[in-house]
Amino acid sequence: MDTQNPSAPPRAQSRIAGKNHPHQNAHARPAGVIHDNTRHTTRFTVIGNHLAQHPELSGLAIGLAVYIQSLPTGARVDIKTLAARFPEGPARIAAALRELETHGYLRRTRERTPGGRIVTRTISCNQPGHRGTAADTPSRPARRPDPAERPPRKRLPTVPEPAYPSATLLRAATDLLAGLRRHDSRLLLSVTDTEHLAPGVAAWLERDLTPTAVQHALTADLPPEDLRRPAALLAHRLAAQLPPPPPFRAPAPPPDVRHPLQNCERMCAAVSSWGPLGVVRWLTRALRTWKT
Repeated sequence: MDTQNPSAPPRAQSRIAGKNHPHQNAHARPAGVIHDNTRHTTRFTVIGNHLAQHPELSGLAIGLAVYIQSLPTGARVDIKTLAARFPEGPARIAAALRELETHGYLRRTRERTPGGRIVTRTISCNQPGHRGTAADTPSRPARRPDPAERPPRKRLPTVPEPAYPSATLLRAATDLLAGLRRHDSRLLLSVTDTEHLAPGVAAWLERDLTPTAVQHALTADLPPEDLRRPAALLAHRLAAQLPPPPPFRAPAPPPDVRHPLQNCERMCAAVSSWGPLGVVRWLTRALRTWKT
C-alpha cells in the first residue's frame, strides 16, 4: 500500500512574482544617490562643480574651499583659526590650504601695514584663471564719463600751405571740398575738417591745377571699406601727392611805347638845321602838295 508523502504539495504551486525573479524590477529605482533638493532663497553660496568635483583636491581641501567661499569679506582664515573651527589639526589644515593655493583657489600675499606690521592677505578665487575685483576691494559705482575728461581727438596730418593765400583761392578750395560728397558719400566733411584741408587744396590750385584735376586726385582709387577718418585720408593725399610747382617763365618785356611828341622833336631838330631859306622852301612844297 502506497503511503503519500505528507510534505509533498498536492499540486504544482504557481510562481509568485518578485520571489522567483528578484532582479525583475531592479531598474524601477536608481541604485545611486537620490537628491531631495529645496531651492535656497537666503544664506546660500554658489559653488562650481569644478571645485566640488575636483579630481585632484582632497576632501578636506574641497571642504575648506567651500567654507572659505561662504565667509563674509574680512573673516579670518589663517591656520590657527581654521584649526580651531574644524577637528583636523593645523598640519592637515596647512596641507589643504597649500592644495588650494596650488590649484588657484587661494592667493596669499604678504603686505606691510601703515603701522609697519607684516600681514598675510588671503584672496579666495571661486573660479581660478578669471581674476576680477578682489573680494576685499570695495567696488565703486559706475560713473558717467565727463565730456571734459574724454581723450582728445587725434590730430589730422599736416597739409601744405599756399605760397600766396588769398580769400578767393581759399573759397575755391572750400567749395571743392564741400563738393566731394557728391562723388562719394563717405567724403562728408565737417566744418573743422574743411578748414584744416582748405589750405592744402589751395596749394594745389596755386600750382596751375584745375579744380577737376584736384578733385580726381582726392577721389580716385578710394578703399572699398568704410572710411573711419575721411579727412585724415584726404590730408595724407594732399601732402604725399603734392605736384611740383609749374616751370618758371620769365615775364615778357613790355612793348615799346612811343611818345606822341617824340616825332615832333625829331622834326624840329631837322628844320632847325635847314636855315630860314630851307624852311620857306619846305613850307611852299607842303602847301602845293596839300592843294593838289
